Amino acid sequence: MHTEEKHIDEARQGEALMTAPTRNATKKLFLESYGCQMNFSDSEIVASILNNEGYQTTQKVDEADLILLNTCSIREKAEQTVRKRLGTLNAIKKQNPSLKIGVLGCMAERLKHKFLEEEHLVDIVVGPDAYRDLPNLINDVEDGRDAVNVQLSKEETYAEISPVRLGGNGVTAFVTITRGCDNMCTFCVVPFTRGRERSRDPHSILNECKELAESGYKEITLLGQNVDSYLWYGGGPKKDFKNATDIQKATAVDFAQLLDMVATQFPNIRLRFSTSNPQDMEEGVLQMMAKHKNICKYIHLPVQSGSTTVLERMNRQHTREEYFELIDKIRRIVPDCALSHDMIAGFCGETEEEHQDTLSLMEYVKYDFGYMFAYSERPGTPAHKKMPDDVLPEDKKRRLQEIIEMQQKHSAERMNSYVGKTHEVLIEGNSKRDENFWYGRNTQNAVLVFPKVEGTKVGDFVNVKANNCTTATLIGEMIED
Repeated sequence: MHTEEKHIDEARQGEALMTAPTRNATKKLFLESYGCQMNFSDSEIVASILNNEGYQTTQKVDEADLILLNTCSIREKAEQTVRKRLGTLNAIKKQNPSLKIGVLGCMAERLKHKFLEEEHLVDIVVGPDAYRDLPNLINDVEDGRDAVNVQLSKEETYAEISPVRLGGNGVTAFVTITRGCDNMCTFCVVPFTRGRERSRDPHSILNECKELAESGYKEITLLGQNVDSYLWYGGGPKKDFKNATDIQKATAVDFAQLLDMVATQFPNIRLRFSTSNPQDMEEGVLQMMAKHKNICKYIHLPVQSGSTTVLERMNRQHTREEYFELIDKIRRIVPDCALSHDMIAGFCGETEEEHQDTLSLMEYVKYDFGYMFAYSERPGTPAHKKMPDDVLPEDKKRRLQEIIEMQQKHSAERMNSYVGKTHEVLIEGNSKRDENFWYGRNTQNAVLVFPKVEGTKVGDFVNVKANNCTTATLIGEMIED
């Protein structure tokens, strides 16, 4: 599997989010999200904030009073996509001068006044920690003032805001548990666009999960830039935990404990989590996966490179050997666990030998699927400032293709290993190719399609025997319990 965007629900990228009910709605909001799952989750928070201001979301761009794009800076292509989209929207604005256009998220924080003052593409620029200020910024625009707030926060988690669930299937939902990142990987913009890592109050997480359960949701993904480093000790950045009181340290909740709390309180809800960082994944998390049937047996475990020397240049805080040890531990404690990865081809200074290390690591792990990219410089990152982007484009292209081909081989092997077995599947909706088939996923996050049986519906857990497969999909049939 190869994609140019990370962790994207492809059916939702670049599409307007579904209409959400509101009281006394007089204005229409067209909200579009790009990039990672965090952006989609943030869009639901934005919709909730503006819902209280009388905005109702719409799928029709031409009836909108306000258009907001929630943007991504992780790859150059993601930014190009947004710029192209803004050009199209500005053509609409010429026909409707009262229309307001805003950019949210990582691109907003990174480019700041450039969008507003130099290129005159938008009216509003709002960073990931400033969504509460949107009503004030909209008023600023209407009063003829600049509307920019990209200030980062050490405290903001939007903990008490109940997100408006948009564009989903009513069955699966995201619950954000951390914001920001402290890891400072040299290729990554996230610490600069989303700020310091801080965790959300576990009670607010449990309350949100309770609301979802009561609304009929059957699967929750606990979400963060780095979920394994979740640590609640009363609030504030994780880096300040060393200054916490003895009582705060004694009563702190880590990610394994949070998983245990959620899985125990909601045994009929299936749980996933993303994204994990190899250096922060503790054995306790694996023990909880083994303990609770409702925690899915799937980990997204980005490695970025199979070479220790490249990992050092990336400031990844783990070696090739340590990653192997973690993989071995996962296989031992959660033997049926599926694994996926992020991989960068052609990072600064990468030699052919280092590239071969990546291929040999992939051969060792045999991931179920992956997200693979050729390295592109991101302005403002340590790599951009201090390291030459010196791998030839043709070498990047070839190395990326070799990574993709190896992953395709492993994906086929992994999918074939599921054939002939019976899987518990959560029905998420109709198959895109045939409305007479259901679509769903098993605990390993593998997609299954199977003929509909009378009496089944979206949200049901059913047993499906996999009879065949492609490299990305299992094809099966429902069987009796």
